[in-house]
Amino acid sequence: MKKIFFITAFIASTVVANAQEPSDALRFAWNAQSGTARQQAVGGAMGSLGGDLSATFVNPAGLGFYKTGDFVFTPAYNLGNTKSTYFGKTDDKQKKNNFGFGTSGVVFGTGNNKNGRGSRGSAFSLAINRNASFGNTISYIGQNNQSSYSQKFLEEIRNNNDKDANSVASNYSYGTSLAFNTYWIDTIAGGTSGNYQFQTRAPIGTGLIQRQQIMNKGGTTELALGGATNLNDKLYFGGSLGVSFLDYSRTSIFDEADATTNPNNKFDFATFSESLSTKGVGFIIRAGLIYKPVERVRLGFALHSPTFLSLTDNYSSDITTSTELYKGELNQTSQFLSGLTKATFKYTLQTPYKIIGSASYVLHEVENVKKQKGFLTADIEYENYKASKFDPTEEDLDNQSTVDYLKQLNKAIDKAYKGTFNFRAGGELKFTTIMARLGAAYYGNPYKNIVGEKGSKFQASGGLGYRNKGFFVDVTYIHTFGKDVHTPYRLQSGLTPLATIKSNTGNAILTVGFKI
Repeated sequence: MKKIFFITAFIASTVVANAQEPSDALRFAWNAQSGTARQQAVGGAMGSLGGDLSATFVNPAGLGFYKTGDFVFTPAYNLGNTKSTYFGKTDDKQKKNNFGFGTSGVVFGTGNNKNGRGSRGSAFSLAINRNASFGNTISYIGQNNQSSYSQKFLEEIRNNNDKDANSVASNYSYGTSLAFNTYWIDTIAGGTSGNYQFQTRAPIGTGLIQRQQIMNKGGTTELALGGATNLNDKLYFGGSLGVSFLDYSRTSIFDEADATTNPNNKFDFATFSESLSTKGVGFIIRAGLIYKPVERVRLGFALHSPTFLSLTDNYSSDITTSTELYKGELNQTSQFLSGLTKATFKYTLQTPYKIIGSASYVLHEVENVKKQKGFLTADIEYENYKASKFDPTEEDLDNQSTVDYLKQLNKAIDKAYKGTFNFRAGGELKFTTIMARLGAAYYGNPYKNIVGEKGSKFQASGGLGYRNKGFFVDVTYIHTFGKDVHTPYRLQSGLTPLATIKSNTGNAILTVGFKI
């Protein structure tokens, strides 16, 4: 019955995706910039503009433009609309909407020494921001005549040169052993004890209907303390320290079924289910400066350290396989083999660093901001995604298997990803108390294109603002056009299947604030 359902779904055409997940390293790094409604309306370009709480998370030197203080609150509503293609099959769009928030908090200006030389004042901020949201669902289906998920288990056996059936049945509790014990993979006839070869029961040559479903939840929230100083209204220095809280969970179900109606080929279907939760905390340091060579021009530079995260994974899995009249339908869980409810793994993750250069041109720049007519601003950002790095915790430094595993993972990151440039630009026109804003942003391809991977994000944004007598409100809408990829499994043979994902995502942002 399950095979019949897969074939029916395949004929109906398929594939739904809601976000992207090439790997944990990329998921926690490749995110569009978030912030206040004002900042987001101009494409997120805040590297040289200043005067906004979101400068805490982009270029803290921008806090130096504050002469007084602000209280800021930024709720948001996100609308998701995505679809994917897997082996030529594209499914209907899937929608997913949720509430979120952007940069919120307080900033305090501490003076304005107009008559003195040197420092003209300083400012301090305490802000919170939702840097990334992982809530999404991925689902796609297609017919694969090239490979089977079970070949991933066979590669693990070969890599360990394991020819002992008893070892294969018990030493790989979270995947390979489950596949072997349910006959998704099996011994090849003619082997002897301790000298077996292994094969898949999946009939790759006649085709497999494969379906991947992934339900993701969680996100990354950062609490940051920032400060900046103003030197002669010409040079602004700033820095911030952020504490990042990561909470992520994933439920994944991969199925593959015989694409034929043959009841005697010893394979009907196999299902591999996984449950993962990742929690942790880390920190990031940002520093920057803004220089005004002439009154109307502002030049900015900012450097973001990697985010240094200490993470804990909790993981479990199970496999169900039906081999028809051969061994029937069997199920085994990782809990049965390991004796644990979930496996726990602690490690550290270093995300990529960022370098940001920026320039702004302020229309009719005068000391009295009420007489400014608007601005144009742009950022260029370099982010080196291959610099992501996993490391063992101190207590695991002597655990050679853990050290070797993470080294191989880091090598895979080096081979899969690259550094890329991101661009943000926008402008504002000011009509006394009303402001109109437009912006755009482009986030480049982080992949080295090993098996055809390509990804990018383009954002178009616009909004309005109102400021009068110490009260302000900004509204912004951002539309994101995204391209990404997802693979259900990777094979050393190079026969790695790839789903392409296209997304259209809308974000409505409201910022409300007042002077303090």
